[in-house]
Amino acid sequence: MNEPITAPRQIAYAVPDLSESTLSSWRNRLGVGPFVTIHHVELSRCDSILGDENFDHSSAYGQLGDLMVELIVEHGDRRIGSATGVHHIAHIVPSLDSAVSHCESTGWPVVLDATTVGGQRFVMCDARTDLGHLVELYEPDPRLIAFYAHIRDLAEPPTC
Repeated sequence: MNEPITAPRQIAYAVPDLSESTLSSWRNRLGVGPFVTIHHVELSRCDSILGDENFDHSSAYGQLGDLMVELIVEHGDRRIGSATGVHHIAHIVPSLDSAVSHCESTGWPVVLDATTVGGQRFVMCDARTDLGHLVELYEPDPRLIAFYAHIRDLAEPPTC
């Protein structure tokens, strides 16, 4: 079935690096964080518009209100998304196949279909013509849900 995608759970911004200076700037100016950083996210499978080139990227994850913020750096000369600004908006969907079908029927082709070494499959569709960014899709998985909760909990002030 071809169903619309769900509400966004994350907004990702392309940044030039994940240095402490960059992360501090996001914390100080926007209140995002603290950040959990993963350098060179390991993938077990990667099909993309990059061909034989892997989607080599590093990400820092923080929380801003109800929304997770990802700062992403794509390594290499060729990129899936933009080099600066909004890179993608992520959605946790009940059915990845249905959401991908919806995106493709909307005119947003798949530019990346990958799986992390932890087993999380994610797909990015190119909605830049209409929305100015990619759309990332993944199904809920206990580890993914726990990761989202962990990032949210880091941002919560301690209770007495």
